[in-house]
Amino acid sequence: MSTDLVQETPYDGGRLLRTLAAFRATGHSDMAFGGPVVENGTALDITALHSAQTRSLQGLRVRSGCGLGGKALLMGRPVSVTNYYDARGITHQYDGAVRAEQLETVTALPIVVDRVPRMVLYLGHRAQVALGDVWYDAFVPLVRKLEREIAVDDEVRRRLGRLRTLGPVPSPAAPTAPTSPGVQLTRADLRDISDELADLAALVQDDTLRARLEEVRSRVEQGRGPGPADRRTSTGAVPTALAAREIDVLAQVALGQSNRQVAASLGLVESTVKSYLKNAMRKLHATNRVHAVRLAREAGLID
Repeated sequence: MSTDLVQETPYDGGRLLRTLAAFRATGHSDMAFGGPVVENGTALDITALHSAQTRSLQGLRVRSGCGLGGKALLMGRPVSVTNYYDARGITHQYDGAVRAEQLETVTALPIVVDRVPRMVLYLGHRAQVALGDVWYDAFVPLVRKLEREIAVDDEVRRRLGRLRTLGPVPSPAAPTAPTSPGVQLTRADLRDISDELADLAALVQDDTLRARLEEVRSRVEQGRGPGPADRRTSTGAVPTALAAREIDVLAQVALGQSNRQVAASLGLVESTVKSYLKNAMRKLHATNRVHAVRLAREAGLID
């Protein structure tokens, strides 16, 4: 399966620039910059700048424990200095790059996922500014959102890696073609791939990537074809294939649960429940959640 389904991560490309813009606006800062943690957590690379006056910081590698960002990386928490050049408690080997931007007050915010630092964002002011708790608290929603995005990207890559171990998806014209000598995907394998793709589509927020995942899943479904284990409607037609999680969500909705209650019951976040429900309604051609439950019952998908 092609790896180009995975687009840029939150810590590179345009997504990082948009993130820096959001942090800069929230902090009313003059500049924002940052990048991913590399070398097994021993350094970070500054790969993006927002509202920079020079390119002095672009491509700079900051070692753990060195400078302001290195200290934040080492400690795993935000670190700030009001007067960067006279600040004690940090090393000053990066002063030249910072001075070129005329920065005075600088903050380094590490983004940590599962206790592992993944990136560091800097916010700089070109004047000495006193930063209080209210200023720091304003970043909490942005930091949590970024942590979730990185976690979702990790999960997408993990699941795509699992799918690749099953071999390439067969085309509709040759559903039984072997993936390698002596290896052939079974209908059960294709069902697992289809369910994984549906789960991935529900996880990602990018509309283009979600559409591509759904397109690949459609090809898988065509290659799998109906089997004896497929449930049928009362009219004998094979119902639109729903992912296992989509059926789980509909089963909980059928009990009268709200999206929040379904999320608690299944151990999901509410936005993921909404995505599963939306996908199920689309596949069943349902006009609302009640209609989707009725159609799923008629298809024998839920009790």
